[in-house]
Amino acid sequence: MSAPTPATPGFVDAPPGMRHLSRENINRRMPEMRRLSACLLFAGLLTAPGLALAQGKPAFTAEQIIERFSGALGTPRGLGTERKVCIGTETDCRTAPPPSAASLNAPSFDLLIQFGLDSDRLTDAAQRNLDQFATALVDPRLRVMRFAVEGHTDARGSDEHNLDLSRRRAEAVVQYLESRGIPRDRVLPKAFGSAKPRSENPLDATNRRVETRLAQ
Repeated sequence: MSAPTPATPGFVDAPPGMRHLSRENINRRMPEMRRLSACLLFAGLLTAPGLALAQGKPAFTAEQIIERFSGALGTPRGLGTERKVCIGTETDCRTAPPPSAASLNAPSFDLLIQFGLDSDRLTDAAQRNLDQFATALVDPRLRVMRFAVEGHTDARGSDEHNLDLSRRRAEAVVQYLESRGIPRDRVLPKAFGSAKPRSENPLDATNRRVETRLAQ
């Protein structure tokens, strides 16, 4: 049995890609290699939360939606908007005070459904949020309520284009909710185009969204 070939003096037992380096060269480059390793580790620490967020939980829970809408408008749950009948002369009824602003402004909830530029495609994050909304809609506390699904855009494009895009965005949400067992007559798509921006900047990406509101 032949004896193993002795290592070449001045060289270390290194991986094949580094066997051309002498011990002296490796020692000289060690600080650089350590800095590179530290940078790679730091990059990994920064990337990990981003990956977790991309695969993370929905932005809210079904219970939060239920709490927002149950008992809305100060009426018994499931009976809809309060209506009053004036009993008196025509003059008396004509001078009756108008409904309060609180009774006219239906509560809303930001579904955090946002879209890419000129897109009506639901992202994975949007679908996770809509799964929570669908769960809330079948809860007994909300089961008889109907909701407006309001589509919005930023100010890019013509008014006609933006109105159509916001309609398609609202429709994408309604169709997804239908696929989760929610009847279409409970989620009513509405299109607003760029008429109701969320941000002061009309071109801001946050304006490309869908929100929901208790239907009147």
